[in-house]
Amino acid sequence: MMITITPTQPFHFAHSLNFLRMFKPMSGEHVIANGSLTKALMLNGQAIWVTVRADGNQMIVNHAEAATVSATQIGERVRFWLSLDDDLSAFYALAQDDAVFAPIVKSLYGYHQVKFTTPFENAIWAILSARNPIPMAQRMKRALMEAFGKSITVDGVTHWAFPEPQQMLHSDETELNRIIGNMAMGAQKSRYMMSAVRHFANIDEHWLRSGDYDAVEAWLRTINGIGPWSANFIMLRGLGRMDRVPLAEKAILTSLSRVYNQGKAMPPDAVRALGERYGVWQGYWAHYLRVGG
Repeated sequence: MMITITPTQPFHFAHSLNFLRMFKPMSGEHVIANGSLTKALMLNGQAIWVTVRADGNQMIVNHAEAATVSATQIGERVRFWLSLDDDLSAFYALAQDDAVFAPIVKSLYGYHQVKFTTPFENAIWAILSARNPIPMAQRMKRALMEAFGKSITVDGVTHWAFPEPQQMLHSDETELNRIIGNMAMGAQKSRYMMSAVRHFANIDEHWLRSGDYDAVEAWLRTINGIGPWSANFIMLRGLGRMDRVPLAEKAILTSLSRVYNQGKAMPPDAVRALGERYGVWQGYWAHYLRVGG
């Protein structure tokens, strides 16, 4: 089965692939070969595979035939995951007058941010990676995928799809703690994950993507273990809500100082002025700084 998607231009798929090669939360969960990307996705409780490649200004998505999933649903999920509908023209126009930032835009021109496949996956990663070494968080995520997700084999390679919240809804904290490993913070993380499962199992994802920003952020913060930083992380990387970034966050300040001030700390007023300059494009500006700076 095949779907053709026309991304909003400019779009350069090679940048998406380069990002995924270094994106640790999804490490080992896809295959990149010969300019194409193959990954398992979970839709309506069914694991399906997609292979995505560029063909001129179009994206070709080959996928498994699925009884409970329509081609429209598959195409919509791929569009969302790869941010194919993002129109970056206004962002690039702002960057033209930023002599320091312009070279980064030039090097990443046509890069649409690659998100987590779902905001639920992003929320679980935020919980697993909090105060936890990345390799350990990766192992815990993999254990959850194998316990609650489903696998599908493509060209002899087994791909695991990250579960939907409904597939974890009938678990409990004790089982989750056993699956991720009984470590110092295991019980707490299991409690937080079950809170995320219950919240996401009963929410309209389209409201999360397009509803009032403050209302969505407030809803995220009702999940146990999701504080201000994690809520903003999910807004940006799980929902594509790029309007705001926490300019005082350490990683952003590090990127800013490296790009704009030769690695030296920048005064808060200067940081705030830079963020305000990019307005509702702050998220893309910060993301490009992290990826290309």
